[in-house]
Amino acid sequence: MTQTNGQMNGADANPEIRVILADSQAIYRVGMRKVFGPDSGVGVVAEAESLSALQEVVQHHPADVLLLEGSMIAGTANAIPAVLRYAPQLKIIVQSSSAEESHTVDLYRRGVRGIIPRSISPELLIKCVCKIAAGETWIDNQSVNWVIEAYRSQASALTNPKSQPRLNQKEMLIIAGITQGKRNKEIAYQLGTTEQVVKNYLRKIYDKLGVSDRLELALYCLHHQLHKRAAEVESRALEGTPQ
Repeated sequence: MTQTNGQMNGADANPEIRVILADSQAIYRVGMRKVFGPDSGVGVVAEAESLSALQEVVQHHPADVLLLEGSMIAGTANAIPAVLRYAPQLKIIVQSSSAEESHTVDLYRRGVRGIIPRSISPELLIKCVCKIAAGETWIDNQSVNWVIEAYRSQASALTNPKSQPRLNQKEMLIIAGITQGKRNKEIAYQLGTTEQVVKNYLRKIYDKLGVSDRLELALYCLHHQLHKRAAEVESRALEGTPQ
């Protein structure tokens, strides 16, 4: 029986690790429920057979890990960020039948914590879920190489003088705040603006620098010494020195 409302019959009432299964094939969902037996410490709290059902499920069923069929999000680049907007704490594992370099790198950049084959063994699947639930990333050697090469290519392009992004004073001040570990609310207070304005500027900064989140922004700034330039701009702004 296909269940998309998250009501699970006979599931562990209080599993250590709560999992949502999102898979279009009922046979896989049945098989994974059997893998996550009462002795595994993992319990299935909800299921979804489609992307639209998944968005509803993650809003109504708190969980630690989402086990997601890769083909379910094929051609929908914003599917992962959309799920994470509804459930920011959710850690996502994608089950994929094939590994492609560009797709693999994009999934990790968008917030996926692990990519596993559909043919993974039950023991390894449980281990993967437990590791990721504990905050780790599950990535094989090939994927590590792809991610490293992607960052190297990005860094090479961004260090080319012809492709250096132009950042205005407010953007530099926001970067200074980010690299100092300040929250959007603190940055907004310092700049005399609102959190929403800071968020809008952050999106523009991400686009200009080719990064996708605060961590990538911080790493980019360290690599390109941008945090030092941002600190200088902030210092001059506090002193009232013309830019």
